[in-house]
Amino acid sequence: MSTRLSARPTALTLPLGQEPTETELIEAAMRWHFDPRTGSPFWLEQAPHLGFDPREDIHSVEDLARFPNLVDRLRDVPATALIPRGYAEEHPPDGAAAVFGVFDSGGTTGAPKRVVMTTDWLDRQLARHQQEMANRGYPAADWLAVAPSGPHMFGTFIREIAHRQGRLSHTIDLDPRWVKKCLAAGRPELAAEYADHLVDQARTVLESQDIGILVATPPLLERMVRDERLRLIIDERVEVVEWGGAHLDPDSRALLRTEVLPHTRLTGRYGSTMILSAAPERIGLSPDDPCVFDPYSPYVTFRVVDPQSGERVPYGSRGQVVMNHVSRAAFLPNNLERDEATRVEPLPGQAGDAVADVAPLARFGDADVIEGVY
Repeated sequence: MSTRLSARPTALTLPLGQEPTETELIEAAMRWHFDPRTGSPFWLEQAPHLGFDPREDIHSVEDLARFPNLVDRLRDVPATALIPRGYAEEHPPDGAAAVFGVFDSGGTTGAPKRVVMTTDWLDRQLARHQQEMANRGYPAADWLAVAPSGPHMFGTFIREIAHRQGRLSHTIDLDPRWVKKCLAAGRPELAAEYADHLVDQARTVLESQDIGILVATPPLLERMVRDERLRLIIDERVEVVEWGGAHLDPDSRALLRTEVLPHTRLTGRYGSTMILSAAPERIGLSPDDPCVFDPYSPYVTFRVVDPQSGERVPYGSRGQVVMNHVSRAAFLPNNLERDEATRVEPLPGQAGDAVADVAPLARFGDADVIEGVY
């Protein structure tokens, strides 16, 4: 038997639909990402400066807090340095053929950060997403996504979901960086004109096509439903509206669900490029419950902390969100996000925290946080 392939940690390569335990995943990932044969050049370069040996000292999600937050370095690191060397065994010479795409963050807090998504992680994430949609009773329908594509993960991922379901995906591209640039320059009228341009394109699709699932950011969704004719089209024809990419305050969410779009199911996703994933809104919430998001544990986990002390806040208290991504494809630990949220108890068997009523911080680092339409 080949010693190369048999040495791969089985906890990282389970069949789709099967998940490892927290400890199995973390320990296998540490062996993979910090072995000179399989780890990425980026993490192997960091390893001597950590002050501990991840393969010996890291065993749980809680232990990930020992890592420094290095995501700012992803603004300029070569994308090839993020590919674990172990992928080269299956995709010689350098593993690049295992990559589905290179994606940028939205650039809300400065120059965008860059991550690599491998095909095997995409397959695992899509399998989980499809199961979740089945649990929610999603229709077999065509999609319209008003979302960033290009260097961004959001729209690309939605298009792939529709494709794997055998459905059509209509897309309206949006450039979140242009909107943020207009707002930062004190030109809100330009941002508003651009948002109207996006809504006009969405209207054309919704009027002429049989769309059952609409994906949009909250600012654009709110702009769409101000048009009474467009609101009626969405409420009468679209079965599910997914919102994500920007935040939706509790009052607006309640209004959309009960009065504006009463015949359409509204569900949210809280995602980040830095976790190569999005956390879905918890199934079974009552109309009076806050909007709770559960990440894809144990691969993706949240921690809600006091921004001053870094310690976890009590359940029910507000704090800043820390995110971790741990998989065969990537290792992105201890990332302090630009969001605050209420800490919520996780579902049984899930690692880390769930989060509710996510909202952007006014400032993050030395920069104002400008969301715009994304």
